[in-house]
Amino acid sequence: MNAKIQKLLSDGEGLTVEFKRCHDKLSQSVYETVCSFSNRYGGDILLGVEDDGTVMGVAAVAVKQLKKDFANALNNPQLFNPTLFIELEDIEVDGKVILHCHIPYTSQLVMLKSRVFDRNADGDFDITHSTDLMWQIGARKKGISAVDKIYRYTSEQDLLIKEIMPKVRIMAATRLADHPWRNLPDIEIMKSAGLYRHDHDLGYSGFTLAAILLFGREEVIRSVVPGYVTDCILRREDLDRYDDRLRVSCNLIEAFDKIMEFISKHTLDRFYLEGVQSISPRSKIARELVGNILSHREFTSTVPARIIIERDRIVAENWCLPKLPGKLDPETFTPQPKNPLIANFFTNIGYADSLGSGVRNLYKYTKIYTNGGEPELIEDDLFRTIIPLSLTGVSENMVGSSIEPFFHFPCG
Repeated sequence: MNAKIQKLLSDGEGLTVEFKRCHDKLSQSVYETVCSFSNRYGGDILLGVEDDGTVMGVAAVAVKQLKKDFANALNNPQLFNPTLFIELEDIEVDGKVILHCHIPYTSQLVMLKSRVFDRNADGDFDITHSTDLMWQIGARKKGISAVDKIYRYTSEQDLLIKEIMPKVRIMAATRLADHPWRNLPDIEIMKSAGLYRHDHDLGYSGFTLAAILLFGREEVIRSVVPGYVTDCILRREDLDRYDDRLRVSCNLIEAFDKIMEFISKHTLDRFYLEGVQSISPRSKIARELVGNILSHREFTSTVPARIIIERDRIVAENWCLPKLPGKLDPETFTPQPKNPLIANFFTNIGYADSLGSGVRNLYKYTKIYTNGGEPELIEDDLFRTIIPLSLTGVSENMVGSSIEPFFHFPCG
């Protein structure tokens, strides 16, 4: 047994691994998994293995026919569209034969008998009649963002451009003294940021969803993306419900400040010198958390983004279209903005730094806060960032001195 198969068996079923009981016949569920893996991240199927990882094997006399049936089914246009060229390989495990195949992720939507299957946790689900989930598969495969869409009937009266743009100019100039936005007319700033553009295929111009999210009046945002809201929760004493709560549904520029204020209201800072400059580690971390849940979320989803402050941690959650699931490793992490228009706008006004710096900043300032602790960043359909709030690696004579945790809850 090779090392890969051994690892698959020991790790168990999950988003990209499926075990199938199989003796001498392929079940319909095998093909559903092929379809769902093709539409999600790809994955590995092991036939002749129980759900708990017990190797039962397939009938040795049936191996040749099973391989033939599998290949014929995947190349049958009446079953699969598009057809797939994937073969089963037989592997001996503890004297028993199992069949293995790796299903690659495809650039096209794969359908089984005109139905679409997607993968979630360790299950395959028919999403044919779910418009939102179908759109998400298409967006993931094409690498497009919902915020690029033009809303041709949105006018300047639907947006708070005149009210917010003076603030935007000041913020851009603070970040870069000779920033070109300082002297550009409002509409030219919107165009340069990709918030107002022309669709050469469809032949019309208009404001994008990104423009509505950044500058829109609350009722306009609600009409376009009804599920948009950021839920801020303090859960310190009442663990079943909450001690304080703020639901933010205004435009992203105003929402950023409101969420930052909520975090500041319920936490204390710590003094820290970076070189000769005094900085706020709390603000550094909060800025990355808030910037991420506002700029990198999937706005077509009705799942709200959340900031949850608990006794021993702060958790930020937002729905996204992940490229690869699992914990992010800062050493191998490759930044991929989910909504480039919003991310770039945030960078221009100082709500974010250059692409990829957010992860580095979280690790840097969380280590300062905890004297060595690290954040967790987990990419899945629900992207989660977890910041520990307890000090680690602090000697006893330091506790209670001038070195205090910056996420420290006041009494009363």
